[in-house]
Amino acid sequence: MQKREQWTSKLGFILAAAGSAIGLGAIWKFPYETGANGGSVFILLFIISTLAIGLPILLAEFVIGRRGQADAVSGLKKQAPGKPWFLIGWSGLIFSFVILSFYSVVGGWILSYLGRSLLFQLSNLGDADFAELFGGIIGNPLEVILAQAAFMLLTIWIVQGGIKGGIERASKIMMPGLLIFLVILMVRSLTLDGAMEGVKFMFVPDWSFFNFKTALIALGQAFFSLSVGVAGMMTYASYLSKSENLSRSAVSVAGLNILISIMAGLIIFPAVFALGYTPDQGPGLVFIILPAIFDQLFMGGLLMIIFFVLMLFATLTSSISMLEIGVSIIVKNKFDRRVRVAWLYGLVIFLFGIPSALSFGIMSEPFMFGYTFFDFMDILTSRIGLPIGALFTALFAGYVLKKHEAETELPGQTVWFQVWRALVRYVAPVAIIVVFIQGIISIF
Repeated sequence: MQKREQWTSKLGFILAAAGSAIGLGAIWKFPYETGANGGSVFILLFIISTLAIGLPILLAEFVIGRRGQADAVSGLKKQAPGKPWFLIGWSGLIFSFVILSFYSVVGGWILSYLGRSLLFQLSNLGDADFAELFGGIIGNPLEVILAQAAFMLLTIWIVQGGIKGGIERASKIMMPGLLIFLVILMVRSLTLDGAMEGVKFMFVPDWSFFNFKTALIALGQAFFSLSVGVAGMMTYASYLSKSENLSRSAVSVAGLNILISIMAGLIIFPAVFALGYTPDQGPGLVFIILPAIFDQLFMGGLLMIIFFVLMLFATLTSSISMLEIGVSIIVKNKFDRRVRVAWLYGLVIFLFGIPSALSFGIMSEPFMFGYTFFDFMDILTSRIGLPIGALFTALFAGYVLKKHEAETELPGQTVWFQVWRALVRYVAPVAIIVVFIQGIISIF
């Protein structure tokens, strides 16, 4: 039996954990939710929600994960022997499996766009042509399945290399690359004539959007963008040495998530306003409106390549964490099985994801409650699975872990420890229940 791996550095852990959080939620969903919900007020509520709700739950996963020093199921069994709290780990495996099955479909779309941009096939198209192109790509059965398979192969290849040789090494390349590409695109967007209207949209409050609905959407965005609720952060923290400061790591991850979300907005909204579009374009903002914007800019073809490489990096850093959750639980302490388990488990996820890939073409008929298979899997996880997982994680950290047990993972932080414990015991559970109830209502 091999010894359990550990991160080689604190930076490697932070970049991997931040990469898990900074996926399509920051680069794709945050901009379109901001655009649809008033800009600056939504951003303010998102930041408050991230710090008051998301960060305490993130730190709870870190505490539980490092204390367990094992996969999510085994680690929880060690900390609460004879009790059913280990089901949090199995819940994480199930819902991360489902998430990755449809998340890989979107990853495939990004690969399709990246391939076309590398061949300069996205130039000189009008708005209607970009909309037609997007519909053509997601409705083509052969292309979406092959692209989904290619994305899963990339994900599996990274995870099968282990923590040091796979996930950490890839994160140390992709996360700095993501930041560099963000800066390049942000500078170009901010130098457009009329770009300041987009900046005003993001930072000058329109208080008419300050209402319960906006607050709830911002809370949901903050909650889900940190990748909590599926034991992913618990899994990553289990590979962390006892010498690392968990609070600083959690603040670093949450801070990077906020920073990159805002940077993504500073790429999109200045360009949207400068070129005469409206910000409330919805989910099509990235795949239809942005390519149309880049097409009008000097060296737009190169900018488009950079953008879709950025999207690929962001998506991959999240997908590898979701695959690692299940791989670590199945492998347990038999680490010589990692390669075989990663490939077989990844193959099963790919096969389960095929109906999601076909949900915009030959399987576009409603699957359940009027939703396609893709949409139903998304709703099942984001509105039911993740809130349940996060709720029980908060309850475990706040009520099952004894005070002195939690303090051993957060030594010398008396004031911050008291604040965190109060938030995770009282505030976070209430907020999660509100999001969960609203999510259930919205399904029907």
